[in-house]
Amino acid sequence: MNEEDAPPRAANLRRRRLVAATSAAGAVGVVGAAIPFLASMAPSERARSAGAPVEADLSRVGLGELATVAWRGRPVWILHRTPEMIERLSKNGHLLLDPESGRGQQPDYARNVSRAIKPEYLVLVAICTHLGCVPTFRKDVAPADLGPDWPGGFYCPCHGSRFDLAGRVFKNVPAPLNLEVPRYEYLSDTEVLIGADGRGA
Repeated sequence: MNEEDAPPRAANLRRRRLVAATSAAGAVGVVGAAIPFLASMAPSERARSAGAPVEADLSRVGLGELATVAWRGRPVWILHRTPEMIERLSKNGHLLLDPESGRGQQPDYARNVSRAIKPEYLVLVAICTHLGCVPTFRKDVAPADLGPDWPGGFYCPCHGSRFDLAGRVFKNVPAPLNLEVPRYEYLSDTEVLIGADGRGA
């Protein structure tokens, strides 16, 4: 190859500059396209608020009544238990699969007979631990359809699982676990915050 066939230095230099400029423009384009793509993967304000803790007003829940609030797209029950309901909780142990709440379906502060911070108010996720149905509230004692041992509680019509008035599962039913107690804390005597408890949750 003679000198006349070799590309001039100026042409090589222009080619290198063109390649460098094209590469830089391509890199800027990739970064410009990646930023909105990555931003679209971040949770929206609506999604963040859906997972946020919710406040509930206990003064609106009458004695012996059940209220439902939504938290993280799930129903959460608040039961204002009567003194009779609370008294029956300590008499149900022989009927229950996990009467001492040994399995992790509740925070440590709810690992007691009432499964609550204050015995008069029960806070539960209203989803059966078998296949995710929503049980019904059956506070009546010994109704004909549930038998003489029924102390009042929650009955799942989908497959017959039963839970007492603390959400503890009965023996010999499809559900393997007690109903879940979410993390919660009292903001005042009449307000509860569901989904947070000031302990890092």
